[in-house]
Amino acid sequence: MKDLDLTGLKCPLPVLHTQKALGQMPAGTQLRVVATDPMAAIDLPHFCNQKGHKLLESSKKSNALTFLIEKGTQATES
Repeated sequence: MKDLDLTGLKCPLPVLHTQKALGQMPAGTQLRVVATDPMAAIDLPHFCNQKGHKLLESSKKSNALTFLIEKGTQATES
């Protein structure tokens, strides 16, 4: 599993960095993303749905949002 700390980044950067990281990973591997932008709670689940990734878990602790994403086998990266 790879961790991606996107603390302090504002929309659309969390999604763009997540997309880039997933593009370098094999299908079926997991990525843990930590973000503080409140829009990430909407944007990252939408991104996963649109691109074929699985959002396994999402949680909020204080102002940090954590997402556990599994790269989809049929994921589209464009």
